[in-house]
Order: sequence, then C-alpha cells, then structure tokens
Amino acid sequence: MPGICYVIITIVKIFIYVLQLAMLLRAVMSWIPDMQENKFSDFLYTVTEPVVIPVRMLFEKMNWFQNVPLDVFFIVAYLLLAILSAILGAIV
Repeated sequence: MPGICYVIITIVKIFIYVLQLAMLLRAVMSWIPDMQENKFSDFLYTVTEPVVIPVRMLFEKMNWFQNVPLDVFFIVAYLLLAILSAILGAIV
C-alpha cells in the first residue's frame, strides 16, 4: 500500500508542477502585448483559470484586495499550489 500512495502523491506533485509552470508562462505572457491573444495563451488561460477562480471568489466575498492593480488572486493561487506541493513532498 505505501507504494501506491507514493505513486499517487508523485503524480499529484507532477500535476501541480505543470500547473505552476503554466501559471508562470501565463504571467510572463501577460506582460507581452503581442503574446496575449493567441491559441497558446488561450490554452494557458483555460488550464490555469480553474485554479484561480476559487481564490478570486473567496477574496471577492471578503472584499479584500478590491482596488489593487496587481492580480493578487493569481499570486495567492500560485502560492497555495506551492504550499500543497511542499506538504506532499513532506509526506513522501
């Protein structure tokens, strides 16, 4: 049974890593005007937005960071993924 848990946790960690990489690419591409409107950018948005939406909804319910020009929700979602990955790394 421990072998199966190790495999599952490793797969989840790889998935989190890929999500974090996609989020970083999305963030960098958002700074480059020519890179914002293409199929790859749309793909990154489609993959990463389901991670960001719950964080955005939570913060909007609490009325936090309403007038901040930076996408704080995106940063918090990325940090939550990093924390989850670290917790899973400690388990394995």
